[in-house]
Amino acid sequence: MNLFLCYDKCSTCKKAEQWLKDNGIPYEKRPIKEERPTAEELREWHAKSGLPIRRFFNTSGMLYRSLNVKDRLPGMSDDEAYALLATDGMLVKRPLLITDDAALPGFKEADWAKALKK
Repeated sequence: MNLFLCYDKCSTCKKAEQWLKDNGIPYEKRPIKEERPTAEELREWHAKSGLPIRRFFNTSGMLYRSLNVKDRLPGMSDDEAYALLATDGMLVKRPLLITDDAALPGFKEADWAKALKK
């Protein structure tokens, strides 16, 4: 089962969820703010994604800016980044789709279609 992490007040999350429904893709929905990812989950998803860890941060979020993550991130180890991301779901890029073979932070329709073979 695909795992769809989202924030209901986010317009991109709403668009992504509608895309999943329109394409008949089964998923389990998890509210990212209330049920934030653990450091271990983030480690697993990061490895599955093949992307740099910075792609898992919500760079346009207020919390990201207030914590000055942009300047701190280059000096952080992956483990430190996972620990920071796990402190608050609002730091995590959303929506986040986890499939058997991929982890896709943010909604890019072409990337999601490719990963889900749609």
